[in-house]
Amino acid sequence: MTNFAPARSRTQRRQDALDRLTGDRDAWVATASRGVPTLVPLWFLWDRGALLMCTQRDTATARNLTPRGEAVVTVGHATDVVHIAGSAETVEGDAVAPASAEAFSTKLGWDPRGNAQWVFLRITPRTVKAWREENEQRGRLLMRDGRWLE
Repeated sequence: MTNFAPARSRTQRRQDALDRLTGDRDAWVATASRGVPTLVPLWFLWDRGALLMCTQRDTATARNLTPRGEAVVTVGHATDVVHIAGSAETVEGDAVAPASAEAFSTKLGWDPRGNAQWVFLRITPRTVKAWREENEQRGRLLMRDGRWLE
């Protein structure tokens, strides 16, 4: 039998999820078109309550989101997961707020603006869940309909 650490409160889970979203840089992004799922790793920036990512415009991920689509994103590892489902849109590099593009470049050491092959993806969370072990399955929902739960 496994002994888990005590389940975190919703307040602590939310803070831990936000810490992971601001500190991590790798995420798994799932999209689908006509029933064909695509799962890819992408770097990200947590920017004003949304995930900002970048991919080449001709990838399945970008095509699945054009002009607007749905995405599921997972950050973390199997025993410390932040799971996000939300609406996604492709954004041309010159349409990204300059402060957001600068923050993306600073965090990730790469600036895709000015390269027509690349588009940004902005994923706005509708739901956020976070859990570590089985004992945190209950209460894992932290955001519903784009609003953080208290």
